[in-house]
Amino acid sequence: KLINVAVPGTIDERAINTKRVLNPWERNENHTLCLNSAKAIGCTVVNIGTQDFIEGRRHLVLGLISQIIKIQLLADLNLKKTPQLVELVDDSKDVEELMSLPPEKILLRWMNFQLKKAGYKRIVTNFSTDVKDGEAYAHLLNVLAPEHSNPSTLSVKDPLERAKLILEHADRMGCKRYLTAKDIVEGSPNLNLAFVAHVFQHRNGLSTQAKQISFLETLPDDTQISREERAFRFWINSLGNSTYINNVFEDVRNGWVLLETLDKVSPGIVHWKIATKPPIKMPFRKVENCNQVVKIGKQLKFSLVNIAGNDIVQGNKKLILAYLWQLMRFNILQLLKNLRFHSHGKEIIDADILEWANSKVRSLGGQSHMDSFKDKSLSDGIFFLELLSSVQPRVVNWSLVTKGQTVYCIL
Repeated sequence: KLINVAVPGTIDERAINTKRVLNPWERNENHTLCLNSAKAIGCTVVNIGTQDFIEGRRHLVLGLISQIIKIQLLADLNLKKTPQLVELVDDSKDVEELMSLPPEKILLRWMNFQLKKAGYKRIVTNFSTDVKDGEAYAHLLNVLAPEHSNPSTLSVKDPLERAKLILEHADRMGCKRYLTAKDIVEGSPNLNLAFVAHVFQHRNGLSTQAKQISFLETLPDDTQISREERAFRFWINSLGNSTYINNVFEDVRNGWVLLETLDKVSPGIVHWKIATKPPIKMPFRKVENCNQVVKIGKQLKFSLVNIAGNDIVQGNKKLILAYLWQLMRFNILQLLKNLRFHSHGKEIIDADILEWANSKVRSLGGQSHMDSFKDKSLSDGIFFLELLSSVQPRVVNWSLVTKGQTVYCIL
């Protein structure tokens, strides 16, 4: 439920076992669902397993919870959720750069934007040493909520006393306390980041009618962000890349995320010596990265007719989705190839998967059948539910299943 607060819609809560008393199997299902979903929204879950939850390993559980909370606090720091952020940039090229920044960097840019308006001379580069004296916070809150300011905040010499006055100012603004005065003085990076993010959520001080609003006309709206994009985004994030992506079409344009994904799917296939790591200022470096992405795709026998590196740099949605579909398919087939010993060394192809799936459904007594992966009858989801039930009968709650005669029922 916390994950769904951070990123709404990540988990279908009907899949959660919610009985008052759960057996070990049901608890393990919940923990597995939690870990997989946390990975999908961008949490690092290396060396964390379901047994760690069961045993209540404090540092691992707290570490995961803090990551989920951080994702929730930074959820509004993008142009889709907060279009007023465009006020932080001067032209369309800067908008593209802003869209490619991680949320923490956008938060720093916003903070420095407000501090500049307040006449603060220093640049804040982190949420630790640069804020521990409290001066940046005092200026930030004064410019955002001058009606609640205390003139003595900046004149106080003791950093701890100044920190207390800052938190009192934040309280008067209606901001919850995520940290203590001691946390500010000691420069706790996670707690300070949470504090600034909460201030941003409560009062960002940006214009509701940004003068650069014309730049936003090129941004995709909700109707353009397809379910495919969301599925690919979750899949890429679940691989454990060093780069978390918020929007597939924007975040793959420099080629780096795709190169990381290719390396996860087929280790060693990327020629890293000729790759350029972000931030990338020179456009031709992005093209070079994307050219290598296309070249590797051809090595892997992808169908890439009329796809060039520059198409990815330009954010061509149709071609990006086509590439990602083939990449995900390759990844799944690679996993299946590791099971070839079950088929006496025979390489598994699409026809084998189709036959296996249909035979499993028949063994359950199901009436559904799949002729190909493009079979339109699959759209109602019944075949997949019967397939899942044939593998593990208890996973499908048939009382929730409909015939799929309407769009709502199919979803």
